[in-house]
Amino acid sequence: MISSKALIDQTGISRATLNNYIQLGILPKPDVQSLSASADEGGARVLGFFPDDALERVQAVQVLKSQGLSMTQVAERLAQTDALLEVQELQLETATSRPAMRPIGKSNSTRPANPISGALGNLSLSLDTLTHPAYMLNYNFELTWLNEPARKEIFGFIAPPAKSADRNLLELLTKPEVCLTIEDQKSLVGILLQLASSRITYDSLAKLVAQTDPELLPLLEGVTEGGVSKEQTVNALEFFQRGPRGQIIGYRVYAVYFREGILVVHAPGEERGDDLLNFLSRRDQVIQSLLSKRLPVMTPLAVLVADLQNSVRICSELPPDEYFSLINQIWATMGPILRKYTGTHGKHVGDGMVYYFFPQAESNYLFNAVACADELRQVMRKISAEWQLKKNWLTELQLNIGLHEGQEWLGSFQSANHIEFAVLGNTINQASRLSDFARHGSIWATKDLISKLSVDERSRVEFGVLRKSAENGDRFVPSSYAQIESLLDLNQDKFEKLRGISQLAVAEIKRVSNTRLY
Repeated sequence: MISSKALIDQTGISRATLNNYIQLGILPKPDVQSLSASADEGGARVLGFFPDDALERVQAVQVLKSQGLSMTQVAERLAQTDALLEVQELQLETATSRPAMRPIGKSNSTRPANPISGALGNLSLSLDTLTHPAYMLNYNFELTWLNEPARKEIFGFIAPPAKSADRNLLELLTKPEVCLTIEDQKSLVGILLQLASSRITYDSLAKLVAQTDPELLPLLEGVTEGGVSKEQTVNALEFFQRGPRGQIIGYRVYAVYFREGILVVHAPGEERGDDLLNFLSRRDQVIQSLLSKRLPVMTPLAVLVADLQNSVRICSELPPDEYFSLINQIWATMGPILRKYTGTHGKHVGDGMVYYFFPQAESNYLFNAVACADELRQVMRKISAEWQLKKNWLTELQLNIGLHEGQEWLGSFQSANHIEFAVLGNTINQASRLSDFARHGSIWATKDLISKLSVDERSRVEFGVLRKSAENGDRFVPSSYAQIESLLDLNQDKFEKLRGISQLAVAEIKRVSNTRLY
């Protein structure tokens, strides 16, 4: 018996290619065995074992492919005769009897040029004109966009589900309306997991698969052993599926990586891919188009709204050039922090900011929002001290932050040169009101958000409410909440806009320890 890892190491094929050989019947299904994490086979959780002649059969495939045969022809040839005899016969044939297969992304100079394509490729190609199945996944494996060919040829549904949790691709591919056979479904899932492994850790992938369909866990066997490049922004693997008449159809599955997720395109295996690769290489244009077409979705999220306290007074105190310099410094300093915690910019009127935090494969979006707010507060104190020294003034720059969570509709608006995410619903309104309630650079979060943190995360957040008493003095009560109406006299006209959140239970975030992403 030979292990899958040894077979890959000795032949140089990828994990996805090995799975394709199994699907095509070139190799039998492996005998999957569980291993300890300290096993010599690279620490794999499970490992497959093949008959001893598997190495010779893979080598036979490589010889046949070097002669220009398609994978369909290779499978048919190996099904008719013994692999070793076939290899010996092929070695005696003239090497130039068939043209060599073209490497991925390389041009074949002997092939006629596409008259529409110039030096930069077919610039008319776009997401709207793309005739191949294409779809976008976020890093939770949720479908965020698809074109009509993907809907018709892969997923089969009339319209994608409204809720983000129901758009998990692993679950979508098991629906009755899906256009792929069960074996093709598993093969495609294996390829997508392999492609995603260059951006998502094994543990996160395993968690996603286990939550959706534990029977798919064997597809993770050795998925982190390679096969795709972590450095490249575009990767490609072969995928074979059965057509409506049972014939095997070869595809090349391209994956393009963005901060927002992975764009996947299925291109016919025999098709020259120069134009497609040139199109996919125009990353800024592609992602702009993708974001503008993002499907509206009902999704869980946390909202962070931050406002600069006394911004009108600060604006009046500073010369215009210094005021804009200050605002730009705040944004430039806080931008990397918000990206670090996977915040997505939203629409805000004035000098403040709105950021959304969505479920992530690698971290808890709720704790990300809390930890991000605490780090923003710390950096704001440094900016304030710098400007107090620079201006020799007593003004303290303070960012008041409100945090809330909920489940709302997410969509996008596009202007001539800008795309903006927008959330419809009461979650953002309440977070905005909560930032109005916060004063002196404080952070206030709702009970709903804090209570949904894990026990470990909550233990790292110091929160509570300052209770004021004329008899006993002011006292901060840790790990407690209060309704807004018990903290302010909402009958005063200046608090009129807070009356809509009068019964919202909230707490002040005093400190977050070890603000690493969890």
